[in-house]
Amino acid sequence: MQSPTRFKGTASYLTNEALETAVDCALALQKPLLVRGEPGTGKTLLAEAVTEALDTELITWHVKSTTRAQEGLYTYDTVQRLYDSRFGDGDVKNIRHYIKLGPLGRAFSSEKRVVLLIDEVDKADIEFPNDLLHELDRMRFRIVETNEDVVAKQRPVVIITSNAEKELPDAFLRRCVFHFIDFPEKDLMTRIVDVHHPKLDSALVEQAMDAFYKIRNMQRLRKRPSTSELVDWIHMLKTMGVKDVKLDKNLPFLGTLLKKEQDLVAYADQLSGGARWRS
Repeated sequence: MQSPTRFKGTASYLTNEALETAVDCALALQKPLLVRGEPGTGKTLLAEAVTEALDTELITWHVKSTTRAQEGLYTYDTVQRLYDSRFGDGDVKNIRHYIKLGPLGRAFSSEKRVVLLIDEVDKADIEFPNDLLHELDRMRFRIVETNEDVVAKQRPVVIITSNAEKELPDAFLRRCVFHFIDFPEKDLMTRIVDVHHPKLDSALVEQAMDAFYKIRNMQRLRKRPSTSELVDWIHMLKTMGVKDVKLDKNLPFLGTLLKKEQDLVAYADQLSGGARWRS
């Protein structure tokens, strides 16, 4: 029996063993992978990495506060049909012309196995995850207007991200493989930086990393800088030819790391001795 392919990340998306194991479990069990973690830890990029590793297509469903589960299946454009009936354009008798598959519908209809990313599922109404359960379990749904069933030709790889803005229903959680992406430790972060900025002066990287983690550990921060913001900050340091980084009030390009006025105040207080380092 041939051994299953193991996920090991990609050249541009570095992983650890825990994340790789979570992806492998989701693939083997054919269950959705629910990924949580603070913003900027690479939850959305994980779906792109899995897509690259499987050499397939990525279908993305960006969830908003107004998103309804039905939109992921299909929509029926009644307005266009009414317009066509009034002005004589289009075959209004053929309802199929006015049915548009959503991300879930397109994933089910694909001839090959695709990766379906349901991004930031916790932004929607609390009932949204439960409304998806039936379709995700059965891998099929019915288009009421045409009385046709859309059945998954290949079970898609489903990756669901959450920023933990609200609790998800237990029934939904039971059907998922769960993984929390921890913020990268310094060694892994150094490797991530090297992927984005190869051959960068090691002394500058060390100084920048030291300053970055000290800032993240400051008290009272509302939004701690993330991996993507570190990569942007180092890009600015490299572009502007900065050779040395010192954690003081003149830290260059601080606005690429801290994005809230309260955090800039907390940073200034920390430097002036107004706060202690968080352990």
